[in-house]
Amino acid sequence: MRILVTGGCGFIGTNLIEKLLKGGHDVVSIDNYYTGFKSNEHDGAQYIHGDIREEGILDGIDNIDLIYHLAALARIQPSFEEPTPTIDTNTQGTQKVLEYARQNDNIPVVYAGSSSVHGNVHANPYSFSKWQGEELVKLYHQIYELPTIVCRFYNVYGPKQLVDGPYCTVVGVFMNQYEEKQDITITWDGEQRRDFTHVYDIVNGLILSGEKLVDRDVNGQFFELGSGENYSINELADAFGEHPKVKIPKRPGEMRETLCTDTLANELLGWEPKENLIKWVKETI
Repeated sequence: MRILVTGGCGFIGTNLIEKLLKGGHDVVSIDNYYTGFKSNEHDGAQYIHGDIREEGILDGIDNIDLIYHLAALARIQPSFEEPTPTIDTNTQGTQKVLEYARQNDNIPVVYAGSSSVHGNVHANPYSFSKWQGEELVKLYHQIYELPTIVCRFYNVYGPKQLVDGPYCTVVGVFMNQYEEKQDITITWDGEQRRDFTHVYDIVNGLILSGEKLVDRDVNGQFFELGSGENYSINELADAFGEHPKVKIPKRPGEMRETLCTDTLANELLGWEPKENLIKWVKETI
């Protein structure tokens, strides 16, 4: 298949493209390199440097069989400081991708959702924007019969994750602090729990979703891609052994707990997460 991946040089996008190329697919990526990197590019894929919000950026990309829409500004805390680009990228950008798909014979779209929509979507601009993205997907599916799947991600970690900067995840932060011999910073009381899912499991879920969507074995579903187990931030920090740790204040807009209990991805896709957070951290450090 000829596959378009938006955000193809980001953490999840580069892992997805690597597996798609190994599967023999022809891959086109669009990325503005805001949180993605040139070093994440793979030989054999076509890379377009641009923003999905740009007028005409998708023009001339022909004969696409499937779209994975991953491009987004994807963290809660920086969204407080950057609400306009967050909301604009994650909503207006999504609408442009969906409209491109509609105008090109209803190309199937797999949308990268977020488990944060299960909390208060008005608690921060990021969660709100991802919820609005999902609503746009539902709109295009219902009105225009666009083939769509939403895959909601749960705290993704693994190779190519960001390890510094405002868009870094907690696993990336801790890994960097460990390697730089800095104190590991635990927010709040550290008892907030997260369902951490390895990027390889996420990629497998995306590929299964895309294959079955193209064949119309699934269409219109929302799949929860979580490991099905959660760990406290304290438990994550303890995986780094006796490394020094320090508590810092609670951050706004975050849920106390995330845990995937939905089994639809297993029932319809045959998807089973295989990686374990604590085991991965101990093996990696």
